[in-house]
Amino acid sequence: MHKPHQTQREILFEYLKNHVATASMAEAATGVHQKCITRYKRELEKAGRLWQLTRKACQRTGCKAWYLTTDQAKAPKNSQQLSLF
Repeated sequence: MHKPHQTQREILFEYLKNHVATASMAEAATGVHQKCITRYKRELEKAGRLWQLTRKACQRTGCKAWYLTTDQAKAPKNSQQLSLF
């Protein structure tokens, strides 16, 4: 699933580009610890590369959580997209 020498941030980014998931769901799928996901989430949000789509019960934990994506096509239309390049 992962390419050799991918960083955890890259693994999370690629996973969320192809899946809409909560941090708990992403942790289970990627092996990246949830505390790290929280840090990467904040960094990617500030860079305009990650979006929170909806807050509802997590399929893994049953607790309310944000479903996340890094797929720009799924980003909310009212979000501010920052240009990195």
